Amino acid sequence: MELMTSHRNYEWLHNLITGDEKWVLYVNHTRKRQWLGAEQTGVATPKNDLQPKKIMLSVWWGVKGVIYWEVLPTGSTITADLYCQQLDRVAAKLQGKQDRIYFLHDNARPHIAKLTREKLLKLGWITIPHPPYSPDLAPTDYHLFHSLSNHLREKKFNDENDLKTDIDNFFSYKSKDFYERGILSLPERWRQVIDSDGQYIVEN
Repeated sequence: MELMTSHRNYEWLHNLITGDEKWVLYVNHTRKRQWLGAEQTGVATPKNDLQPKKIMLSVWWGVKGVIYWEVLPTGSTITADLYCQQLDRVAAKLQGKQDRIYFLHDNARPHIAKLTREKLLKLGWITIPHPPYSPDLAPTDYHLFHSLSNHLREKKFNDENDLKTDIDNFFSYKSKDFYERGILSLPERWRQVIDSDGQYIVEN
């Protein structure tokens, strides 16, 4: 409601930067539903490994597309210190491209740490409030990563370079309209949550 009432002109969304992290698997199996008769035998679906090989993807983007992305070294995790270093790299990519930056991220611990809050103040970015546990209000979750997951379905990668090339192609081949839709749909999603008295948005 605060966002709906304090920002009546949504032109500011064109200056919104958002991002998040996602595990990406080297082998992406999809379990499919099978409709079988009484005497039919289903087709076996490969089971995912208990500890599948994967990499952590971090990405930041806006209405014009992806601004910066990187893959963390194997064994690394997101900490407040690392996250602040990443924000510096994002800021370097944005330098001279837009004067005011509105920044939206979720409430993961490294994102709300004191060190991160101080970094955002130093960068001069305006942090947009985000309700806890609300991926349906985070464009990276409901739009970008949803599309990426569909893209990766049933794909297998031999090594990190293959995987990174595929991710880069995915980001590059998406149209500007794709990125705009993801960001500019936010007001409608805020309205849906308000109209449903705070309930999650159920995707069709």
